[in-house]
Amino acid sequence: MSVTRPLAAFVAALALVSASWSAALAQKKYDTGASDTEIKIGNIMPYSGAASAYGVIGKTEEAYFRKINAEGGINGRKITFISYDDAYTPPKTVEQARKLVESDEVLIIFNSLGTPPNSAIQKYMNQKKVPQLFVATGATKWNDPKEYPWTMGWQPNYQSESIIYAKYILKNKPNAKIAVLYQNDDYGKDYLKGFKDGLGAKAASMIVAEDSYEVTEPTIDSHIVRLKASGADVFFNITTPKFAAQAIKKNAELDWHPLHFLNNVSSSIGSVIKPAGFEAAQGIISSQYLKDPTDPQWKTDKGMIAWNEFLDKYYPDANRADASVMYAYTVAQGLEHVLRACGDNLTRENIMKQAASLRDLELGGLLPGIKANTSATDFAPLSQLQLMRFKGETWDRFGEILSGDVGG
Repeated sequence: MSVTRPLAAFVAALALVSASWSAALAQKKYDTGASDTEIKIGNIMPYSGAASAYGVIGKTEEAYFRKINAEGGINGRKITFISYDDAYTPPKTVEQARKLVESDEVLIIFNSLGTPPNSAIQKYMNQKKVPQLFVATGATKWNDPKEYPWTMGWQPNYQSESIIYAKYILKNKPNAKIAVLYQNDDYGKDYLKGFKDGLGAKAASMIVAEDSYEVTEPTIDSHIVRLKASGADVFFNITTPKFAAQAIKKNAELDWHPLHFLNNVSSSIGSVIKPAGFEAAQGIISSQYLKDPTDPQWKTDKGMIAWNEFLDKYYPDANRADASVMYAYTVAQGLEHVLRACGDNLTRENIMKQAASLRDLELGGLLPGIKANTSATDFAPLSQLQLMRFKGETWDRFGEILSGDVGG
């Protein structure tokens, strides 16, 4: 009896240690902005100003997080989505980022829009070690985990996209005389660099005119007149939606019909093509990685049915022809996947770890065959595109799914 009592006490003590060890292992981990009941997500969008056509992205994301909350949240936690307007002006972006991080105390800043605005806050976000996750810009520099481990892109990057156009021109129109219009900022210059890299040694002889515009200009008509005068028979249009619509319209007015390449950030039928006029847009070539909601081929597609059901219930006023609505829905699904993967470890470090662990992630709005992949050394979730040509009142995809990985 006296021998078994100490043994029993030892076993009991061991059980106690083991139980407390298990409890410690199962303990929830939180950083500022997360708790048992809430996940605070910050966002910055141009709801006003020259790039306000993109404001619909923030509105769609807000609707998507309402849907998640209505369905029980993420692992039982509700999302609080705080979205501010910066009018696409970097100083205002800095102000809003500080407010979100220091006053609102968000866990992350998610999908803020624009290359100049995100460039203005990149150092701050990395110094603060707050995820600047899935930024809404395809600049190549977001894929630089070594220098900026807290910043990650989402969409195929601009250089990859313009390399694909350059290769198409070299193959199909090797004697082209090319005119380029680009927005005079990091976004425009990134596209231009990729395009010249893609043309290689022939860039100097093939590009006969290059013109840039400022985002503050009311119209780009004079730039189009100048480019037409160059005698170019290929036009690469590196513009945001408002200016893209103006360029398409002006080309038609001037009866200038070059082979027209339009960057995919302005390929929305609802916010660009329709306002410019379907007739004026015939034959334009762009690229896509998302399903086009106006394309009848997706009518019975499972992902498209779910998208329509979501909009019916949570955002009935959405313009379903606007590609930005599909973009926002898909990137919000990407964030949902990352947050669910975090489980009860909602630290900023773990969020970046899970975001850098995407393996062949398929989402409802992505074209078949396009998957999100990341790793500790690859912060570019999407890098595949398919070319498309505007025909009638819709985009007609052609060719294979193309990949053009370019690192920061």
